Amino acid sequence: MKLRVQLQCKNLHEYLRELSPDILDRLYNHPATCLAVYRELPSLAKNYVMRMLFLDQPLPQAAVALWVNKESQKNHEECVSVLTGLRLWHSQQLQGGLQGYILNPVFKDNLRIALLGGGQAWADEGSSSLGPDRHARDIDSLDRYAMERWEVILHFMVGSPSAAVSQDLAQLLTQAGLMKSEAGEAPSITSAGFQFLLLDTASQLWYFTLQYLKSAQSRGMGLVEILSFMFQLSFSTLGRDYSVEGMSESLLTFLQHLREFGLVFQRKRKSRRYYPTRLAISLAAGVTSSSPSLASSSHLGSGTGGDAAGFVVVETNYRIYAYTNSELQISLVALFSEMLYRFPNVAVAQITRDSVQQAIANGITAQQIIHFLRTRAHPIMLMQTPVLPPTITDQIRLWELERDRLQFTEGVLYNQFLSQADFEVLRDRAQKFLFSTSILN
Repeated sequence: MKLRVQLQCKNLHEYLRELSPDILDRLYNHPATCLAVYRELPSLAKNYVMRMLFLDQPLPQAAVALWVNKESQKNHEECVSVLTGLRLWHSQQLQGGLQGYILNPVFKDNLRIALLGGGQAWADEGSSSLGPDRHARDIDSLDRYAMERWEVILHFMVGSPSAAVSQDLAQLLTQAGLMKSEAGEAPSITSAGFQFLLLDTASQLWYFTLQYLKSAQSRGMGLVEILSFMFQLSFSTLGRDYSVEGMSESLLTFLQHLREFGLVFQRKRKSRRYYPTRLAISLAAGVTSSSPSLASSSHLGSGTGGDAAGFVVVETNYRIYAYTNSELQISLVALFSEMLYRFPNVAVAQITRDSVQQAIANGITAQQIIHFLRTRAHPIMLMQTPVLPPTITDQIRLWELERDRLQFTEGVLYNQFLSQADFEVLRDRAQKFLFSTSILN
């Protein structure tokens, strides 16, 4: 039995906290970045920042702690951890040896600019410098374009013959561990890729973006530059066009990648204007839930494939009726079930022990299967409580437990002791540990 590795997806703040202090400080030179980071802070942390935004002197830490009552001390400690980890404030020694907090001066100045106005414009609207666009796109067409482009990537992952992506994108999918490429063979999906397909659109997009950012510097791209541009996009107006004038070569390359992902619309590669899509505008929020598989999905599509309404009906006899014409949705259902029939507007599948355990062997968990069925449930099923028959959910979990009867833990092998006494000391210590563990259990 092989170990399963769960797909991990950091939220925006978790990602930023892993960056070096130098990169963070350079990021905070951009008002859009400061406003985006502030926007995603916990409510209490926002309150702290606003109280200190116009103070030039540090505040004693004891005084800041008095801003909350005793019952909220845990929330206070979490806010201190967030603000410190993001380098939004620093500790500074006051007269008398007391410790105080003061906002990062770079962050403070640029957040003031973002909130009060001033500074340079983040982006020039195309209509002002290029004139009216004869091929302007409305919001509905941008939404359709965004999901069509994103679904091409998902179709490529499930092996649809009609889906084709660029070499750069195929390489990125491989580097992210979502696909693997054997010599002389077409790329195929991995266990992490199976888990990725069961995430909602917002989580998929953010995870994919994180993998792209990890490889940005190896591509010769400036991480600070592309992150700042990404944050600027999040404040764009949906349906408005923007000019590419003044962009560096690195940003123009990044723009082409965003175009392939469905985050921006550009009529031609050399077009002098682009339209941010809803995916780009909501991207900077990242994943706000601690579990990527349970994160709320984007308004653009509540599930992979863009079916805003549920389409799955699950019966107590383990049959699934998928009322959809989407090849991608049907392929996803087939990941953990056996397809029986295909009709013009519905597909019929059967959940079996073999199909579920095959999915589990590919890295999908029982909880992810249940979450997929629940979040894609047909409106008729949503009227019942619980949404899914307990017979189905319990059996899927039991089939998973059949494979998880063994639990693996790391071990250490000691050998070549210098003396018998050394061996006996280690042996006695190990036996004492095992004895204490058995008592606790």
